[in-house]
Amino acid sequence: MRLALAEAGRAAEGGDVPVGAVVLAPDGHTVLSAGYNEREAGGDPTAHAEILAIRRAAAETGEWRLVGCTLVVTLEPCTMCAGALVQSRVDRVVYGARDDKAGAAGSLWDLVRDRRLNHRPEVIGGVLEDDCARLLTDFFRDR
Repeated sequence: MRLALAEAGRAAEGGDVPVGAVVLAPDGHTVLSAGYNEREAGGDPTAHAEILAIRRAAAETGEWRLVGCTLVVTLEPCTMCAGALVQSRVDRVVYGARDDKAGAAGSLWDLVRDRRLNHRPEVIGGVLEDDCARLLTDFFRDR
């Protein structure tokens, strides 16, 4: 999560909402990719940290299926990112701060564990939650 927090800091430096993500290989230690929000920088509404990290991990492995991988992200994924996690077959999602306004991994929705879908990653929330939430609170307070 500390690596994801560092990525989130890069987003804030660029004027974007400070969310960062990393994808870990099946061994749970090797970082395959990282990403941070780049919506403002690139004018791309899909440039969320999770989407960028997933794309980069797929490019790194040469596979769209990220079986055995873990995505670590500072903020609970939204519906778009939750859908991408299901589609990419990530095995687990670890997030920091809950997103009661748009979270799709248990807060507002629970898309990633919807029993109607063919893939349901494990979800672990609240990891370094205070640090992750503080980064977001400070960013929006300054706006």
